Amino acid sequence: MDWRQKAAGLLIGIFVGQFLLFMIVAEALYPGYSVSHNYISDLGVGRTAPVFNTSIILLGLALIAASVLMDSQPLPFRVLIALSGIGAAGVGIFPETTGIPHTIFSLIVFLFASLAPLALLRAGRRPAVFLWTAFGLVGLIALVLYVTGHFLGLGHGGMERLIVYPNMVWALSFSGQVVNDK
Repeated sequence: MDWRQKAAGLLIGIFVGQFLLFMIVAEALYPGYSVSHNYISDLGVGRTAPVFNTSIILLGLALIAASVLMDSQPLPFRVLIALSGIGAAGVGIFPETTGIPHTIFSLIVFLFASLAPLALLRAGRRPAVFLWTAFGLVGLIALVLYVTGHFLGLGHGGMERLIVYPNMVWALSFSGQVVNDK
């Protein structure tokens, strides 16, 4: 495996990891924040905005760069990763106070990050690809439930996390495999 693939894997792993950590930091700093009753994007306004928005913009830029570097991966996967990156960066550039632009970028990142592992089903190494596919499907199902207002007792914030967390888990797992491939 060439250095470009490993660099792409590192970019994904480092920047998904930093986003997860800084999201937790922002949740802790946000007065009265509830993972059940607050949107993740609530962190992008007020005193936590610099932490959250910077972190998600960096994640988006890293995903775009990774999509360019990992030229040995299937083209549909790389396109979905690039679109996920555009969506993530857009969420930070257009916080929830901007209304429709924010909603569009949120949908882009939620949808394409959940679809990306499905594009690896034929090309990915087994058994990891099955796990990534399962996480992508969880994200897609949660997105449908979220959009239709079915929060399953988790609140809108909890259901939103069922979209985001599985995508971070598969991305971290994918990153680890790519970085450690020979």
